[in-house]
Amino acid sequence: MTGYVFPPAPPPFLPVAGRREVFPVRRIFCVGQNYALHAAEMGAKAGTAEGSPVFFMKPADSLAHDGDIIPYPPQTASLHHEVELVAALGMGGADIPEQSAMEHVFGYTVGLDLTRRDLQKLAKDGGKPWDLAKGFDHATPCGLLIPAGASQTPPQGAIQLSVNGDIRQDGQLADMIWPLPRLIAILSRFITLQPGDILMTGTPAGVGALESGDKVDAHIDGIGDLSVTIR
Repeated sequence: MTGYVFPPAPPPFLPVAGRREVFPVRRIFCVGQNYALHAAEMGAKAGTAEGSPVFFMKPADSLAHDGDIIPYPPQTASLHHEVELVAALGMGGADIPEQSAMEHVFGYTVGLDLTRRDLQKLAKDGGKPWDLAKGFDHATPCGLLIPAGASQTPPQGAIQLSVNGDIRQDGQLADMIWPLPRLIAILSRFITLQPGDILMTGTPAGVGALESGDKVDAHIDGIGDLSVTIR
């Protein structure tokens, strides 16, 4: 190969706390309904820790960053917020044992899985994929990536989201049905994970609609904050 038909786009990235280098994002994996109360508010029966989570993907170039203005997406009248803990993998692998899964985590950040809820409902009702409900432009704002360092313990504490100063989502990371090490282990049975992959770990209850002009503030204890505005 001597060149490209057209210049490739720069790789999507996450800024890293305390470093000049950025974390290049390869793929975005997400897990659905990893909190029992969120499953209930969506009219679904919560899974069990012994069961299998539902995974889906979002395009890496749907990433947005802290402080961004997020355009209200087209083809929807029901844009919803979902705050999530995001784990960034610095090491890949297949069939990763749960007991060593945390060795693969480079760091963590706060993320939003923005969702065109009306399109998602139509897809669910018709037994169709969720791609256009989850994978639109600017659909995945993420904050500053905090390196995990030598810690092999998943983050614990509160996960919260407010809109225009009013708290809407207020949960605990400990309430995940499938904890992070188990998610990594299960996902790696289906696909070989790679450095640069990020995993969004699900959202607590309290998801709701956003309107143009709304300021969204998300927080996870020990990880940090993320703020975006919908326009």
